[in-house]
Amino acid sequence: MIILVTGAAGPTGQAITGYFQRNGHTVIGVDKDDVDLLDRAAVQDLAARIEGEHGRVDGVVHLVGGWRGGKTFADTDLDDWTVLHDLLVRTLQHVSLAFEPLLRKSDNGRFVIVSAKAAQQPAAGGACYAAAKAASEAWTLSLADALKDTGSAATILVVKALVNDAMKAAKPEAAFAGYTHVDALAEAVAGLYERPAHEINGTRLDLTQ
Repeated sequence: MIILVTGAAGPTGQAITGYFQRNGHTVIGVDKDDVDLLDRAAVQDLAARIEGEHGRVDGVVHLVGGWRGGKTFADTDLDDWTVLHDLLVRTLQHVSLAFEPLLRKSDNGRFVIVSAKAAQQPAAGGACYAAAKAASEAWTLSLADALKDTGSAATILVVKALVNDAMKAAKPEAAFAGYTHVDALAEAVAGLYERPAHEINGTRLDLTQ
């Protein structure tokens, strides 16, 4: 398969990229040093290059993210909203709009975002983050509706937070209760290909349970 991973340089991107590569798939990993996902023309150019070389994509795993917040609702800094809107919403819009036509050309394509339980259960100090995550989910569900008559699907994977081996090594005493390991996330993404598209299209799969 041809898999695009955005936000590929971090531990989560490395875990997902490595998983698919080890299983014999072609992975195109991009990060901010490769293409500016806030530049719609640049993202469209990326899609055109991939289409020219491969003709389609079978997976888009969108991992661009970030977190900002405060301790209380009253001290919310709306500059955080501006940053999070770009990171969590605008990059998603550009990537999904550019690659939806290529997903349509796949017999078994998957578009995946990683969301947070905060989107449904916002904390007082995390209003900007929760709202941006909720907007990302709504956008992805609209993409799912666009893909409903194809062999592809758009799915939201929900976590409390992610953890990797470096984080565990830095805090060996920490329990990281409810966190999802990046390796488990990679397996969850791969598992989407084992289920029919219509079964997972437009769904929120909670990985914390």
